[in-house]
Amino acid sequence: MEFCPTCGNMLKFDPASVGFKASLRCPTCPYVAQIEINVKLKKRQPLVKKQIEPIFSGAHAMAVAPKTQAQCPGCMHGEAYFQEFQTRSADEPMTRFYECCKCSRHWRED
Repeated sequence: MEFCPTCGNMLKFDPASVGFKASLRCPTCPYVAQIEINVKLKKRQPLVKKQIEPIFSGAHAMAVAPKTQAQCPGCMHGEAYFQEFQTRSADEPMTRFYECCKCSRHWRED
């Protein structure tokens, strides 16, 4: 991994093509570093996305949550489990997450 001496961004690899040698190019400025013929890329490191942990950890997390009177948008049942989380800045109200007691549909109320 090489960095641009001008702006500090990571240099991108440009493979050799007809009339051009392999080089490392800066994506933001005109800096180009020529690569010697003897240098070969040995390993590509794929980027792995970070696994996102669900807000409700566990399959039965809502089963132990308190119940309230809330109408399900799917089956129109009038009772649901709920939990509150602070998903925005501290001066904003909490977000309520619901799960219908009858059909297990999830929805939220900001």
